Amino acid sequence: MIKHLITLLSLALTSLSVAETPETLNGLPLIFSEDFEKGFDRWKIMDPASWTHRVVDGNAVFGINQRESAYKPPYRSPFHIALIKDVSVADFVLTFRVRSTKDTGNHRDCCIIFNHQDAANFYYAHLGAKPDPNSGQIMIVKNAPRTPITQNTKNVPWTDDWHQVKVVRDTTKGSIEVYFDDMTTPQLSANDKTFGKGRIGIGSFDDMDDFDDVRLYGK
Repeated sequence: MIKHLITLLSLALTSLSVAETPETLNGLPLIFSEDFEKGFDRWKIMDPASWTHRVVDGNAVFGINQRESAYKPPYRSPFHIALIKDVSVADFVLTFRVRSTKDTGNHRDCCIIFNHQDAANFYYAHLGAKPDPNSGQIMIVKNAPRTPITQNTKNVPWTDDWHQVKVVRDTTKGSIEVYFDDMTTPQLSANDKTFGKGRIGIGSFDDMDDFDDVRLYGK
């Protein structure tokens, strides 16, 4: 009887795990999955010294360990960037968990880099605590310092706990949607067709965050 119950429990847990990571999302296939249990070899880090792979409460995470960075972008844009290696997508859904490890006030943030062409041409979503033209917006970097393409007025409700983030990009429509904890109503949304297929990354403008459970669906 006990053996039977253990088998049922094992099957239930396996089913739960599969349900948590579907093979498709929004009609797009899962093409990249990262829990950092085996390290971070699949990431291109702009300043490796400012990132740390560590275990927290028995769980491996990858995070930014200092606000300063040796990386100097060609134009004003995030200083902490980790790009997924060997993957470029146009349309995608990106999900991950993030925890801010230092409260820096109004601009406490994490950033999502997407449709990245090169260091001078890409989009990024800045999930800054309090919005202003340089915080809490979707930005474009196009051979010039970052410029907002949104006029968001909603605060990002950071705490010291883990948060769930999702980014949905449709290049045909031009739509960009960024979700923070609430997976039904976007925290940020915009429409822009400047950049198509490109690389995907995580990071921060100049803050400290831990990241885990990255899933990328795309084509």
